Amino acid sequence: MRALRRRFTQWQRLAGAGLLVLLSACAGPQSTSGSEPRTASDQTDADRRAAVRVELAAGYFARGQHNTALDEIKQALAAKPDYREALNLRGLIYAALGEMALADESFRRTLSLYPRDGDTLHNFGWFLCQQQRWTEAFAQFDLALAQPQYRGMGRTLLAKGVCEARSGRPVEAERSLSRAFELEPANPAIAVNLADVLLRAGQLDRARFYAKRVNDQPELSNAESLWLGLRIERRMGNRATVDELAQRLRQRFPQSRQKELLDKGQYDE
Repeated sequence: MRALRRRFTQWQRLAGAGLLVLLSACAGPQSTSGSEPRTASDQTDADRRAAVRVELAAGYFARGQHNTALDEIKQALAAKPDYREALNLRGLIYAALGEMALADESFRRTLSLYPRDGDTLHNFGWFLCQQQRWTEAFAQFDLALAQPQYRGMGRTLLAKGVCEARSGRPVEAERSLSRAFELEPANPAIAVNLADVLLRAGQLDRARFYAKRVNDQPELSNAESLWLGLRIERRMGNRATVDELAQRLRQRFPQSRQKELLDKGQYDE
């Protein structure tokens, strides 16, 4: 099976719109929780045709070609109407197109067929979070986390933590993001989002620890992580480190929104 997943790599502030989206679609045979794993020999011709279409759709979706992706999904479902990966990805595509009722219906359709599918539960939870349907979103995240063979616990805890922060639950957000960090300490998105929550809570030493983990690795740091680290250091009164981070931000990301905020001195924006 070839997995087509988009990891959480968004560094925007937790209050920002569209903080993170997870594309989770698989082109190929895959078992749901609690069922016997399927192999290539189990595939029918319809499976193979649908898998190819889903793979193409995932590629188009990743490039923002949503209408083309939807066309591929329709062809996948014509070949195999109950194809889980196609149904799941269809919900994400509808959401990206702003067709929220259709997205909601698509996710529910998938879960009616595959109620224990962690990927769909996760994606539906994030969709509900974007609609500010907090209670429903948390319920879907918790269901995903409760699946015994679910492999995406770190990303779902990250999504849940972000959603909790956006809904004004900072204590819960810190708890979820800390659990996510325990599972995936090398994931920079978790570290940055946790640092942001801790900064807002006034826990500066801890916020600095997580932000520094990312900013000390040039290949992982970006405008948002540098800006976050700069704001933490400024709150702590570390002038030399503030200047160093400001220089890195100006040199590496001269066209970024964060560099514009820096030039204006708008540290709380």
